[in-house]
Amino acid sequence: MTTAKARPRKTWSLNGDTRRKPTEYEAVTGNFHYHFNRKPAPFDLDPGSAINRWYLKHREGSPLQAEDWEGFRDPAALNYRRYIALQHDREVYAEGVVDHYEALDHDATLNSDWVETLNRVYVPSRYLFHVLQITSLYVGQLAPSAYITNAAFFQAADELRALQWVAYRAKSLSLSHGTHLANTEETRRIWENDELWQPARETLERLLLAYDWGEAFVALNLAVKPALDALLKEAFVDLASERGDGLTAALLQESRVDTTRSQAWHIALARYALAANPANREVINGWVEKWRPLADRAVEGLAGVFPDPDAARDRVAKSVAAFTAQWAD
Repeated sequence: MTTAKARPRKTWSLNGDTRRKPTEYEAVTGNFHYHFNRKPAPFDLDPGSAINRWYLKHREGSPLQAEDWEGFRDPAALNYRRYIALQHDREVYAEGVVDHYEALDHDATLNSDWVETLNRVYVPSRYLFHVLQITSLYVGQLAPSAYITNAAFFQAADELRALQWVAYRAKSLSLSHGTHLANTEETRRIWENDELWQPARETLERLLLAYDWGEAFVALNLAVKPALDALLKEAFVDLASERGDGLTAALLQESRVDTTRSQAWHIALARYALAANPANREVINGWVEKWRPLADRAVEGLAGVFPDPDAARDRVAKSVAAFTAQWAD
């Protein structure tokens, strides 16, 4: 009597009965979060330890539920290798733009009123981008699937890239218009005390307290970030161009490319959650209703620096509405 030998499992069988070889993206991302829904606790520690209780409450216990989060895919299908290659080329382009304007002695041509606007709004925006970065990292850290984690982490890297260019502009402007533009304490005073910033500052600091991973995703990516990105990377771009500041406009437009790519996975994940569980619609809509007024207040405050604040707010509202229509309907 002979016993048939079991056929060895192919490596990609771990990705399910797909009957195909996984892509590079799937091979390094699929089922990476072994700790999600693991019993009795996510991590090999005392089930009552702080980290296990945190994940059980704010991830497994989130009102945002799906039977299988592994089905989600980032439309860009980014992994680390592809992201680094993509952004390397983008940085080469951005550095070329900077070299072009520096050769023209661009900053010396800016008038003092516009430089003061940059000092009040653009230079302190690095604090804004830093909060968006931190929150993106939190969403990624608690996400129930590495397909979500990786997209959120790459978004965090995008925010770091944006704030680094703001820091560069602060230093370059300081060479022509005063060292205060590159003084961290001076910029911090504006962030903490200027009336233009206080509604946005409150919104962003509240965002840091959205501990439920689902609420953090919705608050950040479906409410707050779309509004602030539209203000800075669309409305403020037009204002910079009108004031003859082509370099600031070009760098913000370049960052807008990252925003567009991120919004694609925000839309995809929202749609996935709604299709996976009809109850998620009420959950997501509830969080949006909670956070959108805070985002609107942030925009209203910062719009005060525009010659026509109403036009700036309308520009943001139209951008947010167009984005929302892509996942909410």
